[in-house]
Amino acid sequence: MGVSNQVQLITYPDSLGGNLKTLNALMLKYFSDLFKGGVHILPPFPSSGDRGFAPLTYFEIEPTFGTWDDISDLGEKFAVVVDMMVNHISRKSVYFTDFLKQGRKSQYADLFLTLDKFWEGGNPVQEDVDKIFLRRPLPYSTFTIEETGEEEKVWTTFGRTDPSEQIDIDIRSELAKQLFKNIFTHFKQQNIKMVRLDAIGFVIKKLGTNCFFVEPEIYQFLDWMIGVANDLDMELLPEVHAEYPIKQKLSDYGCWSYDFILPYMLLDTIVNQSSEDILHYLKTRSHKQITMLDCHDGIPVIPDVEGLIDTKKARKLIDVCVERGANLSLILSDEHKADDGFDVHQINCTYYSALGCDDDAYLTARAIQFFVPGIPQVYYVGLLAGENDDEAVEQTGEGREVNRHNYSVEEVEASLEKEVVQRLFKLIRFRNEYDAFNGEFKVLDAASNEIHLTWQKGDLCCTLYVDLTTSKSVIDYVNENGAVTHYVI
Repeated sequence: MGVSNQVQLITYPDSLGGNLKTLNALMLKYFSDLFKGGVHILPPFPSSGDRGFAPLTYFEIEPTFGTWDDISDLGEKFAVVVDMMVNHISRKSVYFTDFLKQGRKSQYADLFLTLDKFWEGGNPVQEDVDKIFLRRPLPYSTFTIEETGEEEKVWTTFGRTDPSEQIDIDIRSELAKQLFKNIFTHFKQQNIKMVRLDAIGFVIKKLGTNCFFVEPEIYQFLDWMIGVANDLDMELLPEVHAEYPIKQKLSDYGCWSYDFILPYMLLDTIVNQSSEDILHYLKTRSHKQITMLDCHDGIPVIPDVEGLIDTKKARKLIDVCVERGANLSLILSDEHKADDGFDVHQINCTYYSALGCDDDAYLTARAIQFFVPGIPQVYYVGLLAGENDDEAVEQTGEGREVNRHNYSVEEVEASLEKEVVQRLFKLIRFRNEYDAFNGEFKVLDAASNEIHLTWQKGDLCCTLYVDLTTSKSVIDYVNENGAVTHYVI
């Protein structure tokens, strides 16, 4: 069972019922016909931080979530997608703990990016650091080697602690290549169909660059990864937050990618009741993308929509989101902010809350998402029209937790009773079952406060009509008897 052009769910392993067994039970009981495009399980591996994105190993499942047998059970009904954090691994992994003990004598020493691989004596040059697209105040962490007492500085792109819990991998090393091959072989044995290459844009470190999506080296690495995946008949999904031209290059390269532009574009379109920007975008974007509105991170802004938005107008939209309970992730490096100092990296908010908890506006956003070419992915909070979880933010101090609520079985079942959720389920079923979505897509001419999108395959045709002034949307489609049916969403 491969990944198909139908709606896909993305969820943490413990966010719908607390563990993988309960997730599978809920999928079979309530969602069996909804996610024919598969299930993306956010990292279910033992991890030391970042809610799974600092993995200790890929060969085990975190025991509180379940076992690989639970993943296999889920895979019998749904195509399963998992992540590989190709840029980094946990500082508590066996690889790095051995390095912390023995230093350069460790068999795993070459797996990591000690700073002497870049700067003489391992002493970073500030001029080089200033050019890097920083995700933390410094791109490295300092550790003390147990056996010698010597200090070692190693590259750490991510991590909210100092030293970081996420240690970058030297993807040039033979150790790394063998580790990646072993992980993919294991995934194949577990019947995984697609692997998201998380943070792949950061894997190339090259002095004099911003160390993000460095060309042509990134393509050399991607070629190698594609070869590994092809040998095992698996699909890759590179995860890259970058400006539109880079996304287009990935598409030209034949890769799946995430449409991280659509969420902001749609939010702007609906809040400001204007279709001009999004219609231009839909006429030019690549079709080989995973479409999404929400995810475990925030709604992407810079760098994803850089060059596509007016930052003064964007500030007003962001202010609306903040009034509706959002918090913001900001860019740290002055060099990578917009020319006018605009520094919003992501808007942390549930999509339902960002649209003012307006059912019609939310369903209109989903309808447009489902009509945009690509595999539509629905985040579990969005599936249940979840509102901002301010309590989780207070408890953790992590702004992104506003959109990471863990639902008990009782909360899931209560959410299923909401009219907006039932309407969304009907829309998902239509997107899954109507075969015209495997045909030809067109953006039709429309007024500046309207959107008209259509799909046609043979005699089958469906057209979405959106009125942005009322946030109402309808679909006209040809049914199996050849008659036109009017579906009010």
